[in-house]
Amino acid sequence: MAIINGLFDYLKIIWNAELFHAGKNAFTLGSIVILILSSALVFYLSGRVYRILIRKVFPKYNVDPAVGMSMATFIRYALLTIGFVIIFQTSGINLSSLGILFGALGIGIGFGLQNITSNFISGIIILFEKPVKIGDRVEVGEITGSIVKISARATTVINNDNIAVVVPNSEFINNRVINWSLNDRMVRFSIPVGVSYKEDPQKIRKLLLEVAHAEPGVLKNPEPKVLFDDFGDSSLDFLLRVWSLEHSDRPRGFKSQINYAIFEKFKEHGVEIPYPQRDLHLRSGFADREEMPEAGA
Repeated sequence: MAIINGLFDYLKIIWNAELFHAGKNAFTLGSIVILILSSALVFYLSGRVYRILIRKVFPKYNVDPAVGMSMATFIRYALLTIGFVIIFQTSGINLSSLGILFGALGIGIGFGLQNITSNFISGIIILFEKPVKIGDRVEVGEITGSIVKISARATTVINNDNIAVVVPNSEFINNRVINWSLNDRMVRFSIPVGVSYKEDPQKIRKLLLEVAHAEPGVLKNPEPKVLFDDFGDSSLDFLLRVWSLEHSDRPRGFKSQINYAIFEKFKEHGVEIPYPQRDLHLRSGFADREEMPEAGA
């Protein structure tokens, strides 16, 4: 029994041993362990609340996923802030004495983390104003794809090659963004077609409409239209305009599919697709050698 009591006394001495001072506060091994465990508990609880809100609470009340993610993130940061303030106060740390230090660090960090701060604020703007949202088909810069995740710093876009591209949130605020599905997923496609001058425009219109109506991805309403666009240098230029709900995620593939069908239809009916032609006129610009003056004459 005496050995056990001695061991407890020894552990108590180690637990209460002062390691260092910060101002008027003395930090012991015990206070540091409690501080670490309390911080880990705050992180765990805030993350737990975040996951419960995202997976259970917000879906139950049909909250928009992007708005729900924004609200859950804000609540988590608020819980972290409140938790650390309570931990510091109960640990005897005077936060007012650290104000000057935090202010100086804030200025230095502000200059060093301007891009991160800009992306964070842009992420909040995206989540609340919703110029883009999860599931949208977007074009930003040279990147085209579908949004699968919007986080505090960056947005993840999956392109047509199934490659995940992480785009800083500020790109969606500072640059021009094309959102194919902001209102709905119905998109109009304009497909240029050129034919020879010897072809009948009414025949071309009829054939193009046949191609459009035969394509399963083309909507019947609004109905397809054919515009006689221009008298080109080597061709009569038409525009086939069709609407689709299914192909906003792969517009190039859809246009390619229709172009294949147009080529086969024109080939079947003997329609000539022209290529650029130029008439070249040659004229002699030199006199006979006998009539040319000699050099130096």
